[in-house]
Amino acid sequence: MTRPEADPDAVTVTETGVGKFQVEVLAGGAVFLADEPTDVGGLGSGPNPYDLLASALGACTVMTLRLYAERKGWPLKRATVRVLHSRAPSAKDCFAREVTLEGPLDGDQRRRLMEIADKCPVHRTLAGGSEIITVQASPPDLAALERSGVGHMQAMEEACAD
Repeated sequence: MTRPEADPDAVTVTETGVGKFQVEVLAGGAVFLADEPTDVGGLGSGPNPYDLLASALGACTVMTLRLYAERKGWPLKRATVRVLHSRAPSAKDCFAREVTLEGPLDGDQRRRLMEIADKCPVHRTLAGGSEIITVQASPPDLAALERSGVGHMQAMEEACAD
């Protein structure tokens, strides 16, 4: 499989050709697999898309809590977030977060951190909904690019020009 060039501003997901649903995800410099469980025809080789969405909510919540606690100088030793997702056919999806705050925090600090959890950016995105724009892209015609003079050799020559 040819891996597309990493784009620091995007997440790129490509079928691996292995199994029915397995995909490779390039995100933030990391590469990992996503898949469906074996009981629905996948290989179980990675999280499914809803697990990834729940992971984004949990990760953003923990990171936001850490940032807030550090800025306030509060003794938050560790934050853990467990996210449960449920989806009813005729209802909105529901994400339930269980937030565990470890450390000698007082009641006001714990209350404020729970308020901050609801302000994490991914929470706001999920709660507010998002606009999704979809466009069809064509794979690049690499031979045409080479013929048009945008090839590697010309680029090297331009780099070496005085």
